[in-house]
Amino acid sequence: MKQLFAAMQFLTRLPVPARWTADLPLSSYARGVMWLPVVGLMVGTLCALVFILAQRLFGAPVAAFLTVMANAMVTGAFHLDGLADTCDGIFSARKREQMLEIMRDSRIGTNGALALIFSVGLRTVALASLAGHPLGALPFIIAAPVISRALITVLMYRQRYARENGLGNVYIGKISGESFALTLLIGMLLTLLIAGLTGALAALIAAALSFIYRAKINRTLGGQTGDTLGCGVELFEWLFLLAALGVMA
Repeated sequence: MKQLFAAMQFLTRLPVPARWTADLPLSSYARGVMWLPVVGLMVGTLCALVFILAQRLFGAPVAAFLTVMANAMVTGAFHLDGLADTCDGIFSARKREQMLEIMRDSRIGTNGALALIFSVGLRTVALASLAGHPLGALPFIIAAPVISRALITVLMYRQRYARENGLGNVYIGKISGESFALTLLIGMLLTLLIAGLTGALAALIAAALSFIYRAKINRTLGGQTGDTLGCGVELFEWLFLLAALGVMA
Protein backbone atom coordinates (compact mmCIF):
# COMPACT_ATOMS: atom_id res chain seq x y z
CA MET A 1 0.00 0.00 0.00
CA LYS A 2 2.92 2.36 0.60
CA GLN A 3 3.73 2.24 -3.10
CA LEU A 4 0.14 3.27 -3.89
CA PHE A 5 0.42 6.21 -1.49
CA ALA A 6 3.76 7.12 -3.06
CA ALA A 7 2.21 7.10 -6.53
CA MET A 8 -0.61 9.33 -5.26
CA GLN A 9 1.89 11.76 -3.78
CA PHE A 10 3.97 11.76 -6.95
CA LEU A 11 1.17 12.17 -9.51
CA THR A 12 -1.65 14.00 -7.72
CA ARG A 13 -2.44 16.64 -5.12
CA LEU A 14 -4.65 14.26 -3.16
CA PRO A 15 -3.95 14.60 0.58
CA VAL A 16 -1.59 11.78 1.55
CA PRO A 17 0.21 12.22 4.90
CA ALA A 18 3.99 12.23 4.44
CA ARG A 19 4.42 9.69 7.26
CA TRP A 20 2.66 7.04 5.15
CA THR A 21 5.64 6.90 2.78
CA ALA A 22 8.40 8.29 4.99
CA ASP A 23 10.42 5.05 5.07
CA LEU A 24 9.88 4.13 1.40
CA PRO A 25 13.11 4.59 -0.61
CA LEU A 26 12.95 6.13 -4.08
CA SER A 27 14.34 2.90 -5.50
CA SER A 28 11.06 1.20 -4.53
CA TYR A 29 8.85 3.56 -6.53
CA ALA A 30 9.49 1.74 -9.81
CA ARG A 31 8.19 -1.51 -8.32
CA GLY A 32 4.85 0.19 -7.66
CA VAL A 33 3.99 1.17 -11.25
CA MET A 34 1.08 -1.26 -11.29
CA TRP A 35 -0.68 1.24 -9.00
CA LEU A 36 -0.59 3.97 -11.64
CA PRO A 37 -3.89 2.92 -13.30
CA VAL A 38 -5.49 2.87 -9.83
CA VAL A 39 -4.33 6.44 -9.25
CA GLY A 40 -5.84 7.25 -12.65
CA LEU A 41 -9.10 5.66 -11.50
CA MET A 42 -9.17 7.97 -8.49
CA VAL A 43 -8.56 11.02 -10.69
CA GLY A 44 -11.18 9.91 -13.20
CA THR A 45 -13.80 9.24 -10.52
CA LEU A 46 -13.36 12.69 -8.99
CA CYS A 47 -13.60 14.28 -12.44
CA ALA A 48 -16.75 12.27 -13.18
CA LEU A 49 -18.39 13.59 -10.01
CA VAL A 50 -17.62 17.14 -11.14
CA PHE A 51 -19.13 16.41 -14.57
CA ILE A 52 -22.34 14.95 -13.08
CA LEU A 53 -22.92 17.97 -10.86
CA ALA A 54 -21.91 20.56 -13.47
CA GLN A 55 -23.99 18.97 -16.23
CA ARG A 56 -27.13 19.24 -14.11
CA LEU A 57 -26.44 22.89 -13.38
CA PHE A 58 -24.89 24.21 -16.61
CA GLY A 59 -25.22 21.63 -19.39
CA ALA A 60 -22.65 19.44 -21.14
CA PRO A 61 -20.31 22.06 -22.72
CA VAL A 62 -19.64 23.92 -19.46
CA ALA A 63 -19.49 20.62 -17.55
CA ALA A 64 -16.83 19.37 -19.98
CA PHE A 65 -14.69 22.45 -19.40
CA LEU A 66 -15.07 22.28 -15.62
CA THR A 67 -14.14 18.59 -15.74
CA VAL A 68 -10.88 19.41 -17.56
CA MET A 69 -10.24 22.10 -14.92
CA ALA A 70 -10.89 19.57 -12.16
CA ASN A 71 -8.40 17.18 -13.73
CA ALA A 72 -5.75 19.90 -13.71
CA MET A 73 -6.48 20.77 -10.08
CA VAL A 74 -6.39 17.17 -8.85
CA THR A 75 -3.04 16.58 -10.56
CA GLY A 76 -1.61 19.99 -9.75
CA ALA A 77 -1.27 20.59 -13.51
CA PHE A 78 1.76 18.30 -13.22
CA HIS A 79 1.25 16.68 -16.62
CA LEU A 80 0.23 19.92 -18.31
CA ASP A 81 3.56 21.36 -17.21
CA GLY A 82 5.32 18.41 -18.85
CA LEU A 83 3.31 18.95 -22.02
CA ALA A 84 4.28 22.63 -22.23
CA ASP A 85 7.96 22.00 -21.47
CA THR A 86 8.20 19.14 -23.97
CA CYS A 87 6.58 21.13 -26.76
CA ASP A 88 8.78 24.16 -26.04
CA GLY A 89 11.81 21.91 -26.36
CA ILE A 90 11.10 19.61 -29.28
CA PHE A 91 9.52 22.30 -31.46
CA SER A 92 12.36 24.75 -30.90
CA ALA A 93 14.34 23.35 -33.86
CA ARG A 94 17.52 23.41 -31.76
CA LYS A 95 20.14 20.78 -31.00
CA ARG A 96 19.37 18.07 -28.45
CA GLU A 97 21.31 19.71 -25.60
CA GLN A 98 19.57 23.03 -26.18
CA MET A 99 16.18 21.34 -26.30
CA LEU A 100 16.80 19.79 -22.89
CA GLU A 101 17.87 23.16 -21.48
CA ILE A 102 14.71 24.79 -22.85
CA MET A 103 12.62 22.05 -21.25
CA ARG A 104 14.33 22.69 -17.91
CA ASP A 105 13.51 26.42 -18.08
CA SER A 106 10.54 27.28 -15.84
CA ARG A 107 9.37 29.97 -18.26
CA ILE A 108 6.78 28.98 -20.88
CA GLY A 109 7.27 29.70 -24.56
CA THR A 110 4.91 30.08 -27.50
CA ASN A 111 4.93 26.38 -28.38
CA GLY A 112 4.18 25.39 -24.79
CA ALA A 113 1.37 27.93 -24.49
CA LEU A 114 -0.21 26.76 -27.72
CA ALA A 115 0.08 23.13 -26.62
CA LEU A 116 -1.82 23.92 -23.41
CA ILE A 117 -4.54 25.77 -25.30
CA PHE A 118 -4.91 22.99 -27.86
CA SER A 119 -4.90 20.23 -25.23
CA VAL A 120 -7.48 21.84 -22.93
CA GLY A 121 -9.65 22.87 -25.87
CA LEU A 122 -9.50 19.48 -27.55
CA ARG A 123 -10.35 17.55 -24.40
CA THR A 124 -13.21 19.91 -23.61
CA VAL A 125 -14.73 19.52 -27.08
CA ALA A 126 -14.19 15.75 -27.00
CA LEU A 127 -15.98 15.36 -23.65
CA ALA A 128 -18.84 17.60 -24.76
CA SER A 129 -19.20 15.51 -27.93
CA LEU A 130 -19.10 12.24 -26.00
CA ALA A 131 -21.94 13.52 -23.80
CA GLY A 132 -24.19 13.43 -26.85
CA HIS A 133 -23.57 9.75 -27.58
CA PRO A 134 -25.67 6.90 -26.14
CA LEU A 135 -22.88 5.75 -23.81
CA GLY A 136 -22.43 9.29 -22.52
CA ALA A 137 -19.20 10.91 -21.39
CA LEU A 138 -18.92 9.46 -17.88
CA PRO A 139 -17.29 6.10 -18.73
CA PHE A 140 -14.64 7.87 -20.79
CA ILE A 141 -14.02 10.58 -18.19
CA ILE A 142 -13.19 7.82 -15.72
CA ALA A 143 -11.28 5.59 -18.14
CA ALA A 144 -9.09 8.24 -19.80
CA PRO A 145 -6.86 8.84 -16.73
CA VAL A 146 -6.71 5.08 -16.15
CA ILE A 147 -5.39 4.14 -19.57
CA SER A 148 -3.11 7.17 -19.85
CA ARG A 149 -1.35 6.27 -16.58
CA ALA A 150 -1.01 2.68 -17.73
CA LEU A 151 0.46 3.75 -21.06
CA ILE A 152 3.20 5.92 -19.57
CA THR A 153 4.95 2.65 -18.73
CA VAL A 154 5.61 2.47 -22.48
CA LEU A 155 7.87 5.48 -21.88
CA MET A 156 9.58 3.80 -18.91
CA TYR A 157 10.27 0.20 -19.89
CA ARG A 158 13.74 -0.31 -21.39
CA GLN A 159 14.07 3.42 -21.99
CA ARG A 160 17.11 5.62 -21.57
CA TYR A 161 16.94 8.65 -19.29
CA ALA A 162 17.87 11.66 -21.41
CA ARG A 163 19.25 13.69 -18.49
CA GLU A 164 21.88 13.03 -15.85
CA ASN A 165 19.39 13.48 -13.00
CA GLY A 166 15.77 14.40 -12.30
CA LEU A 167 12.47 13.03 -10.96
CA GLY A 168 11.79 10.98 -14.09
CA ASN A 169 14.86 8.89 -13.30
CA VAL A 170 12.85 7.23 -10.53
CA TYR A 171 10.89 5.30 -13.18
CA ILE A 172 12.57 5.57 -16.60
CA GLY A 173 14.57 2.45 -17.37
CA LYS A 174 13.87 1.08 -13.89
CA ILE A 175 10.68 -0.97 -14.28
CA SER A 176 10.76 -4.70 -14.99
CA GLY A 177 9.10 -6.50 -17.87
CA GLU A 178 6.65 -8.10 -15.45
CA SER A 179 5.65 -4.73 -13.99
CA PHE A 180 5.29 -3.29 -17.48
CA ALA A 181 3.02 -6.10 -18.68
CA LEU A 182 0.97 -6.16 -15.46
CA THR A 183 0.39 -2.40 -15.50
CA LEU A 184 -0.80 -2.48 -19.11
CA LEU A 185 -3.06 -5.44 -18.35
CA ILE A 186 -4.60 -3.69 -15.33
CA GLY A 187 -5.14 -0.54 -17.37
CA MET A 188 -6.77 -2.40 -20.25
CA LEU A 189 -9.01 -4.50 -18.00
CA LEU A 190 -10.17 -1.49 -16.00
CA THR A 191 -10.89 0.39 -19.23
CA LEU A 192 -12.88 -2.56 -20.56
CA LEU A 193 -14.90 -2.79 -17.34
CA ILE A 194 -15.56 0.95 -17.23
CA ALA A 195 -16.09 1.85 -20.89
CA GLY A 196 -16.88 -1.48 -22.52
CA LEU A 197 -15.67 -2.63 -25.92
CA THR A 198 -15.67 0.93 -27.25
CA GLY A 199 -13.27 1.96 -24.51
CA ALA A 200 -11.11 -1.13 -24.98
CA LEU A 201 -10.76 -0.50 -28.71
CA ALA A 202 -9.99 3.17 -28.11
CA ALA A 203 -7.37 2.11 -25.56
CA LEU A 204 -5.72 -0.19 -28.11
CA ILE A 205 -5.57 2.66 -30.63
CA ALA A 206 -4.04 4.96 -28.01
CA ALA A 207 -1.56 2.21 -27.09
CA ALA A 208 -0.43 1.84 -30.70
CA LEU A 209 0.05 5.60 -31.00
CA SER A 210 1.99 5.68 -27.72
CA PHE A 211 4.80 3.70 -29.36
CA ILE A 212 4.96 6.27 -32.16
CA TYR A 213 5.28 9.04 -29.58
CA ARG A 214 8.01 7.09 -27.77
CA ALA A 215 9.98 6.63 -30.98
CA LYS A 216 9.66 10.34 -31.83
CA ILE A 217 10.96 11.41 -28.41
CA ASN A 218 13.82 8.93 -28.58
CA ARG A 219 14.89 10.18 -32.00
CA THR A 220 14.68 13.81 -30.90
CA LEU A 221 16.04 13.73 -27.34
CA GLY A 222 17.86 10.41 -27.19
CA GLY A 223 15.66 9.20 -24.35
CA GLN A 224 12.80 10.09 -22.03
CA THR A 225 12.52 12.68 -19.25
CA GLY A 226 9.99 13.50 -16.56
CA ASP A 227 8.58 16.14 -18.90
CA THR A 228 8.05 13.67 -21.75
CA LEU A 229 6.23 11.36 -19.32
CA GLY A 230 3.92 14.19 -18.29
CA CYS A 231 3.38 15.12 -21.92
CA GLY A 232 2.58 11.48 -22.62
CA VAL A 233 -0.16 11.41 -19.99
CA GLU A 234 -1.85 14.43 -21.57
CA LEU A 235 -1.38 13.12 -25.10
CA PHE A 236 -2.66 9.63 -24.32
CA GLU A 237 -5.76 11.01 -22.58
CA TRP A 238 -7.00 13.01 -25.54
CA LEU A 239 -5.92 10.36 -28.02
CA PHE A 240 -8.10 7.92 -26.10
CA LEU A 241 -11.04 10.35 -26.14
CA LEU A 242 -10.67 11.03 -29.86
CA ALA A 243 -10.35 7.32 -30.59
CA ALA A 244 -13.56 6.68 -28.63
CA LEU A 245 -15.36 9.30 -30.69
CA GLY A 246 -14.03 7.73 -33.87
CA VAL A 247 -15.11 4.23 -32.83
CA MET A 248 -18.65 5.45 -32.09
CA ALA A 249 -18.93 7.53 -35.27
